[in-house]
Amino acid sequence: MDELLSFFSDLWKKIDYIQLGGFILILIIGFIARKIAVKSASLFFKMIDKKSKVSLFSNYLKPCLKPIGNFVSLLSLYIAIKLVSIPNDPITYKDYLIRFLSIFLILNIAWFLTSLVSILIHYLERFTAKTESKLDDQLVPILKKFLRIFIFVITGLIIIQNLGFSVSGILAGIGLGGFALAFASKDTLANIFGSIVIFADRPFQIGDWIKTSESEGIIEEVGLRSTKIRTFEKTLVTIPNSKVADSVIENISARPKRRISYTLGVKYSTSASRLREAVDAIKNILSLHPRVDQETILVHFTDFGPSSLNIFIYFFTDTAVWAEYLEIKEDINLKIMENLETLGVEIAFPSTSVYLEPMPGKR
Repeated sequence: MDELLSFFSDLWKKIDYIQLGGFILILIIGFIARKIAVKSASLFFKMIDKKSKVSLFSNYLKPCLKPIGNFVSLLSLYIAIKLVSIPNDPITYKDYLIRFLSIFLILNIAWFLTSLVSILIHYLERFTAKTESKLDDQLVPILKKFLRIFIFVITGLIIIQNLGFSVSGILAGIGLGGFALAFASKDTLANIFGSIVIFADRPFQIGDWIKTSESEGIIEEVGLRSTKIRTFEKTLVTIPNSKVADSVIENISARPKRRISYTLGVKYSTSASRLREAVDAIKNILSLHPRVDQETILVHFTDFGPSSLNIFIYFFTDTAVWAEYLEIKEDINLKIMENLETLGVEIAFPSTSVYLEPMPGKR
């Protein structure tokens, strides 16, 4: 501590006041340049915002202004310190200051690049929203993560090199420890390979309704490590991609139509002729309905049930959308009920007949 105080005391006595004036002048110029740079960038961004159909300034362009202003300020301070010579500087305080400012400059540039990545991803999301394929919707979040990780890694390597360490030596060390790292992160690697399999096979896309042995719901996100599914209870399930790749996946959204299959029971009091008319009426309803797929329609009297005469009904709707499917099913059921009422055929309900025999020896 005494050595540091002594250094600054000697420095004040031996300082070149011309250099000090130049130092202050450069800082003033840097302050003015910061104001000009931020104002110019703001006007330029607002001009871009006016040409864009979506407001970009507040969410994406405005965050870029701070790193731009910081860059000008740090650069002017860097130049000012670089031009000033410090007399009797045995432990290179100036070099430490320059190295310290360099690190801040690097971090500021990384901040600016991260903001640019957000703008790029925004435009990519707008572009992919217009395409019919959902594969690009899945790739955009992964690209966003990859670019940010890339910026982070490169920034770290540059800072390490700026601190005086050998980057090649560190990379060589990483190469030597690669096997241990791979073993320690085998689950992570398995998930990454699982994501590659998912993107190659494309068993589902974002927005698809899928069912696995572990969960059922709508695909919300497919990342490098995991797949996120929103269940119908609105909970979010995260499944590692290695498990997803090895699972049996039923893609319910991939079917072009939905099946309706059930058994309708009518009372045993229905005559054979009335039952035949009921079967023909149901066939006619399905054949004339505009939302019923005409390829497969099956309506038959099949069973003598415990408490009803059973009519088997089997057909497909022309849509796989859940809400539309329910509307079609409701409409057909109501029409069947109306026709059965017209024919005088009553729908049976589960019932049990009990016959009481008199006790032996009693009347």
